[in-house]
Amino acid sequence: MTTVATTAELELISAHGSFGGSQRFYRHRSAALGLPARFSVYLPPGIDSGAPLPALIYLAGLTCNEETFPIKSGAQRYAAEHGIALIAPDTSPRGAGVPGETDHWDLGVGAGFYVDATQPPWNHHYRMYSYVVEELVRVVTGCFNLDAARIGIFGHSMGGHGALTLALRNPSVFRSVSAFAPVAGPASCPWGAKAFGTFFGEHREDWLHHDATALIGQLNARFDGEILVDQGLDDQFLATQLRIDEFESVCRAASQPLKLRRHAGYDHGYYFISSFMGDHIAHHARHLKA
Repeated sequence: MTTVATTAELELISAHGSFGGSQRFYRHRSAALGLPARFSVYLPPGIDSGAPLPALIYLAGLTCNEETFPIKSGAQRYAAEHGIALIAPDTSPRGAGVPGETDHWDLGVGAGFYVDATQPPWNHHYRMYSYVVEELVRVVTGCFNLDAARIGIFGHSMGGHGALTLALRNPSVFRSVSAFAPVAGPASCPWGAKAFGTFFGEHREDWLHHDATALIGQLNARFDGEILVDQGLDDQFLATQLRIDEFESVCRAASQPLKLRRHAGYDHGYYFISSFMGDHIAHHARHLKA
């Protein structure tokens, strides 16, 4: 039986006025991770004055945490205009004590890849897939005036991979999806092979279930609605890590609606993300407020 979350579960770390709303940071004990977890939430103006509002979950990329998105993206302005809440979890468990989890910037702490690891000792705490899909959604919709039937998801890089795969696998949870420079084929790129080999071992079927290109091209997953992806053409990881062209090809072959925009002069960072943030929140607003 699923329980409804209450604000008693949350510890408020800080709150900051922003565009007429409130940018907040919370800590709570996570059952999915077996550890304390942090997330940020932007509550737009009027959050408690009427019907529950839609919400967007943002998944950040490698080395980031729950502060990266609210500090760097400039998203609060657009969220306030559209009346949408923003939630950003951390990118991995913290304090798991897994040997080697801090040895590499692209694996472990700050790099949980939004999967549930199956290989010990990672499987005890590295369960970011369950944390986001099940626990975080339950917590934020139970603690704030948010509509559980109107949740969207988006993200950047590793978080773009997470947004695409979580949406494709959970279309009843997420009504809209978009990504900035996503790792769209992690099973066939160095970042993904390193992470998946560690978290799943040689169980390649598990790899494919967390690969957006494979989900659409081989496992027949579909998302009911258009996927928006923005990609910078000066992205230093485009040729080696992202697999954007392959993702576009499988979407076309499967008749999966995809709006892929390529932008000259933009790299992989938050100057790129902030430039198109307004478009992404407007994309989600069209789906979540229809």
